[in-house]
Amino acid sequence: MGVQRQVPRRRLAPDARRAEILAVARGLFGAHGYTKVSLSDIAAEAGVARALINHYFGGKRQLYLAVVRQTMVVPASVLEMLPPSGPEERLSICVDRWLDVVARNREMWLSAISLEALGNDPEIDQIMLEADEIATDCILEAAMLSDVTDGQPKLRAMIRAHSGMLKAASREWLVRGTLSHRDLHVMLTRTVLHLIDTVFPTVRHD
Repeated sequence: MGVQRQVPRRRLAPDARRAEILAVARGLFGAHGYTKVSLSDIAAEAGVARALINHYFGGKRQLYLAVVRQTMVVPASVLEMLPPSGPEERLSICVDRWLDVVARNREMWLSAISLEALGNDPEIDQIMLEADEIATDCILEAAMLSDVTDGQPKLRAMIRAHSGMLKAASREWLVRGTLSHRDLHVMLTRTVLHLIDTVFPTVRHD
């Protein structure tokens, strides 16, 4: 990857150390890609021994998969302390929080959705499937629809499809610059509300 930046080592609790390694790896993999980053690069940047990365993650491949999972799975913070006001406000808050997560992890997010588009890595594909299901659960929770049973498979399928639109739209925002953060927020919030309020009731009994 180039000249390694050696960071002085600090004492951290195991969970904090693991999180720090993930953060460093996310930044390096996002900026340079998988093949150009070595465990030695990550160890130097994180200020740890390479053996410690192997201890926590088992190797470069396992660390990379952990980074992809962390990047793509909606964090629990997106659902924290949502108001009981109603689906529209709750969904708006969740979308805004999620777009902030994407913006903070721009390079790794774009790298991960490019991997998904290739579709030739079963482990990556499994992570993406898991991430889509968690995102679906998040939207249902925000929309106060977690207890829906009638037509639930169709509703979940529609929300997963909406997740695919989010990924495509994020390219317009982050790469092409054709949509702003606000544009994307309005687009994603309004489309999921339309899907839930109008489309789903129309097709649930078909």
